Amino acid sequence: MLVLALGIVLMLGVHTLATLRETRGRLVERFGLQPYKAVHSLIALLGLVLIVWGFSRYRAEGLIVVWTPPAWGRYAAIALMWCALVALACMNPAPGRIRGWVRHPMLTAVMIWGLAHLLANGDAGGALLFGSFLAWSIYDRVAVTRRGDFGAAPTDSFTRADATALAVGTVAFIALMFLHPFFAGVAAVG
Repeated sequence: MLVLALGIVLMLGVHTLATLRETRGRLVERFGLQPYKAVHSLIALLGLVLIVWGFSRYRAEGLIVVWTPPAWGRYAAIALMWCALVALACMNPAPGRIRGWVRHPMLTAVMIWGLAHLLANGDAGGALLFGSFLAWSIYDRVAVTRRGDFGAAPTDSFTRADATALAVGTVAFIALMFLHPFFAGVAAVG
């Protein structure tokens, strides 16, 4: 689980650094925007690779069961994942009611994803992975709110962007249900 933890530290650490605007500003001033972005991306990618590798190693070595998730947790996770994917599909900057509700689509999607998976899993590796991302997304949501970035304001009516987000999110959700066993090693349904 050490590889998984290292990956989480790198991935979330570099993203947390981006929320520290003064520190980020000094780094950009010293090295330039493009080099900063390149190093940020490389560290995030390395973190992601270590997370995937570490979590797959952890699963292969056997889960460390910490608690038994509630029976309804899996069903709640499925419903929440549809919400997460619809939120993620709101990344299009076009105004819409859904984007206005979620304000920050990626953060909202990560928050819902983490919560959904904590409800459905009761093992130490899952708690570390999903709990870390849930805690980080809550931290980052507070950070963006404190600096005055409230995200898109909701529109008064349902827009084409809302219809697109619902359609794209639903298609992604259906694909995820079928593909989950291939990339996560566990069936999401059944």
